[in-house]
Amino acid sequence: MRAALYARYSSDKQSDTSSADQLRVCRARAEREEWTITGEWSDDAVSGATPVAHRRGASGAIAAGLKGEWDVLVVEGLDRISRDAAELELTIRRLEHRKLRIIGVSDGYDSAQRNRTLMRGMRGLMAQQYLEDLADRTHRGLSSQVSRGYHAGGLSYGYRTVQDACGHKLEVHPEQALIVVEIYRRYADGQSCQRIAADLNARGIKGPRGTWSVSALYGSPAKGTGVLNNELYRGAYTWNRTQWIKDPDTGVRQRFDRPPAEWQTEERPELRIVPDDLWQGVRERMGTVRRNQRRGGPKPTTLFGGLLICGKCGGSMIAVNAHRYGCAARKDRGRAVCDGLLIPREATDRLIVGTLKSDLLAPAALVHLQSEVKRLLASKSSIDPNPRIAELDREIARLVDAIAAVGISPALSARLQSAELERARLRAQCKPNEMPTKVDNLIGRYMKLVDELEQTLRADIARARTILAELVGRVAIRETEDGIYSILDHPAASIALAAGDPYLTMVAGAGFEPTTFGL
Repeated sequence: MRAALYARYSSDKQSDTSSADQLRVCRARAEREEWTITGEWSDDAVSGATPVAHRRGASGAIAAGLKGEWDVLVVEGLDRISRDAAELELTIRRLEHRKLRIIGVSDGYDSAQRNRTLMRGMRGLMAQQYLEDLADRTHRGLSSQVSRGYHAGGLSYGYRTVQDACGHKLEVHPEQALIVVEIYRRYADGQSCQRIAADLNARGIKGPRGTWSVSALYGSPAKGTGVLNNELYRGAYTWNRTQWIKDPDTGVRQRFDRPPAEWQTEERPELRIVPDDLWQGVRERMGTVRRNQRRGGPKPTTLFGGLLICGKCGGSMIAVNAHRYGCAARKDRGRAVCDGLLIPREATDRLIVGTLKSDLLAPAALVHLQSEVKRLLASKSSIDPNPRIAELDREIARLVDAIAAVGISPALSARLQSAELERARLRAQCKPNEMPTKVDNLIGRYMKLVDELEQTLRADIARARTILAELVGRVAIRETEDGIYSILDHPAASIALAAGDPYLTMVAGAGFEPTTFGL
């Protein structure tokens, strides 16, 4: 029998030999059973709550089993596979359905045993409960540390940590604190976040995540994120405001706000960086800005804003003013981050739409579309349009089989004749093949739609942007010595989706060569 071995340990604080120790135990079991080891997989410092599909070792071992490369999977215990009861059950069921055996050396699990379902259910619940208990104990310990004046959580810009025998404490970072005060003063004086971020980046001052951006400065006043909303700068330390929960499908942690009643807030005046009058000045200006903003955000007004790619930094190009598209990084972070491109909006829209129309109406495109529509209509016409005809076909086949088996009788003969007459009547009622007319009608609709493409797109910008995103994808804007050029790489026939016809939808996606044009 061919055996596969799998090991996993959760924390980088555990011994680096943990996987090796587990594999050694599994290897000993395989040798004792005289199984041939065909592969060994492991995941180091990976939580058992991480989905199996997102673990290289676990997913590799299971994929090998599904391909028939091993017959038995040996693990130290079922919790090595997963500490999520539902996922553990599903994973083992998939393997056992394919007659693959699972052995847990330390917990005694063996899928060949009759009580395996009950045992793995109990093991799965215990493993999952262990994680929940661990999370509760960890959270309780962090809460106690905060109550004793220590720090728990991420590190805000402007602070650093110092460690003693009991934990970590925050202290003000003098150099970064000066930058925080500067940001507050400049914003309170009326400067925009774009201007502040651009200047900081131009001076080479590192931000919380590298370069400074509008989001790093302004953040969200409602959620208390961003430099300008961090209440720690006025000496108010808040912990347990948010929690991070893993998405069970993706394994990615997502941030959720806790109810204010669960927040743990303390005044720590030694951590104050921003004077109270300056803090209030920023609050007043933010309140004015928010009152002047439209609720729900502005509707999109450009066809290609956000669909264009800056050829210098690879970021998005957006409408930077009423007349031009420009690099979002340049607008948001300044020219020190990207000396991005600026291109005229109207001319860009006109050229891209014109290029699409030209490609969509090219002879090769029309020939391809016509052949695809004919093929789909032909395949559909070979199927009886009336579902009753298909039922009669099956009934006639059963009657013929019955006559062959037991012989003909008046009842069977009468029923067979009735079914055949009904089928002939229904087929006579079906309309004759209208393929040529349908093809001409669909191609005509397609050509009219393309001819009126620009007017159609302008009529509903929001819907047009969705169509264009499918049509052209991301449009690269590049600058050469000869000028600025755009490169389109698109499935041109996707415009057929807008026609609302199922046949055009099915043939959407015909391939065309990338198109390059100058702006």
